Amino acid sequence: MSIRRVAIKIGSNVLTQKDGKLNMERLASLVDQLAQLKQAGFEVILISSGAVASGRSEIVPKMKLDSVEARQLFSAVGQAKLINHYYNLFEGKGMKCGQVLTTKENFRSRLHFLTMKQCLSTMLENGVIPILNENDTISVTELMFTDNDELSGLVSEMMTVDELIILSNVDGIYSGDPNLPDAELIRTVPSEKGDLSQYIATTKSNFGRGGMLTKSNIAQKVAKGGIAVRIANGTRPNILVDLLIANKEIPCTLFVPEDKTVSSVKKWIGASQGFTKGALLLNAGAVSAIQSPKATSVLPVGVVDVIGEFLAGDLVEIKTSNGEVLGLGKSEYSAERSKELMGMHGQKPLVHYDYLYLYD
Repeated sequence: MSIRRVAIKIGSNVLTQKDGKLNMERLASLVDQLAQLKQAGFEVILISSGAVASGRSEIVPKMKLDSVEARQLFSAVGQAKLINHYYNLFEGKGMKCGQVLTTKENFRSRLHFLTMKQCLSTMLENGVIPILNENDTISVTELMFTDNDELSGLVSEMMTVDELIILSNVDGIYSGDPNLPDAELIRTVPSEKGDLSQYIATTKSNFGRGGMLTKSNIAQKVAKGGIAVRIANGTRPNILVDLLIANKEIPCTLFVPEDKTVSSVKKWIGASQGFTKGALLLNAGAVSAIQSPKATSVLPVGVVDVIGEFLAGDLVEIKTSNGEVLGLGKSEYSAERSKELMGMHGQKPLVHYDYLYLYD
């Protein structure tokens, strides 16, 4: 089956020059490629970094700013500049784009999640290319996305894309520091592959907040949900057309998706890490049960402790008795009622399987 809906994440280091200014030639080339994808029948969702870097090159603060103030100032100026360039370039191709600024808070509630999904769906239905970025001007530091790699993963899961392509300034994941001659490109990461951190340098990009370790972690999470992910070099000429239309063997790292479908509700729960109100600690038997291939809910008999104060419908972490986080779930009861039911047989689930999201 041919890919129809793709999410493309463009990193700051792809869009900017060494002096921090936008690389207009590359931006124009990428827009031209995105236009070709759309003309070839693809639905395109764009997640674009570059606002802060763009603003940093445009304005010199009158006084010393802390990191939050600087990010707010640069992103406010830079986002206007960046989206204006995108709008003009797409208009030159006879296409329309639209800006969607979001924060992690928008993934907190099911209502906000569905509202954003409806917005993006309506844009796609009307032939408008959504361009998403984190709203750095109002984001609270503690609730910020790791970077736009995380946002691209959440949006890909929300919109059930066929493939996510993360464009960086290197070809993909290497077997060591890519600057060393003996490092080899890892072209395929199987769905059952474990920790890749031993291969990845922990340095971050010049203008972005993330690094290759973040990209790898996000890619593995998205692939677990059944979506193929490729990390590729956005500085390579014609990279998107070569990958998606010409199907050329371009050096990149493919994260092979698991052959399964994750429900929309579970995708929302999986995207809500950081918004939990408490935790349920499970005994060994309950841990084994929920991690088995059989669909199993979190039953009161397997709960050994209830942490925090939460209400029915709130999200809670699911942990082992030692505190290891296994996943997230929507609690059917308040913390008070959960404590009353804890350890009892023959009771309804504290977290039903349909509202349980487990990590690897």
